[in-house]
Amino acid sequence: MDLVRHLECFVAVAEEQHFGRAAARLGMAQPPLSQRIQRLERELGVRLFERSSRHVTITKAGTLLLTEARELLLRSESLLATARRIRDGESGLLRAALPPDVSGETVAALLARFRHGHPGLELELHELPTAEQLARFATHELDVGLIHHPCDITGLELGPVLRRELGVLLPRDAPSAGRPEVPLPALSDHDLILFPRANAPALYDELLTTCARNGYTPAAVRHGQGASFVRGLVLSTGAVAFGPRDDRPADRPTRDAHGGDDPDVVWRPIAGAPLAWRHSVAWPRGRGDAAVEAFARAATDALRTAAGATPDVPTRPLHLRPASEFWL
Repeated sequence: MDLVRHLECFVAVAEEQHFGRAAARLGMAQPPLSQRIQRLERELGVRLFERSSRHVTITKAGTLLLTEARELLLRSESLLATARRIRDGESGLLRAALPPDVSGETVAALLARFRHGHPGLELELHELPTAEQLARFATHELDVGLIHHPCDITGLELGPVLRRELGVLLPRDAPSAGRPEVPLPALSDHDLILFPRANAPALYDELLTTCARNGYTPAAVRHGQGASFVRGLVLSTGAVAFGPRDDRPADRPTRDAHGGDDPDVVWRPIAGAPLAWRHSVAWPRGRGDAAVEAFARAATDALRTAAGATPDVPTRPLHLRPASEFWL
């Protein structure tokens, strides 16, 4: 039984005190209205109206139930309104994630765009590597995230794939630091600092394979991901690390943890630009809604404007949403 519809019929008859007028108010014929009232009476086990050929009189039981019926209808309207706001991305909770390599400026730009368009939506934002995001998608603990390619995208829908070319972080006194751009073979005397392989196994292997194909096979691979930790390894071991340009001119040193220029570590482009991060927003297939769409738009726009990302053409088929749906 559609309880809400039956209660609407009960309240209409009680207020109009006439089946014909109540039926007209509800936009239905009188016989189905009478049948709904009879079924409601059977379900509740009480008589709601006394009927005669000319009059309809609400019973004592009906009078006692009328107030609660009205309250239930108001609550149902409130529930439906809340559901509409959630559906339209105006309220609710969105569980989202970004990988650790996203810069603070990009995070700030993303949050500003998202909050501006959806101030009533609560965003629960996590810092998670791609592998952990994929695991949480599988257990329904994450609604949307920004992932690195390549990875297993089975069961996911994707926003546009964006590319951020990688340069190299190296000690300022390294021989290659004086070059305007660094060929990968020139790094052969340096160990390499990479994120832990478990964070994004396919990307980790792809980076090393691309390095080898372009003449650089590091003697050792060290692991780190926090900016301060990686800087410490660069300075103490002479190793190098790959990272995007962010918003720095290529001829300026990197920035320290306080935002000032770092006199000891510099960033240089890699000759031929063979290395890049490839990102896209991802969410479980069939579970996208207005809130997910809002995050995808905010993340895509923030990556392009704050991180200098550019559209990338995937080298293999991906389950992409049409580009026209995003800010490209």
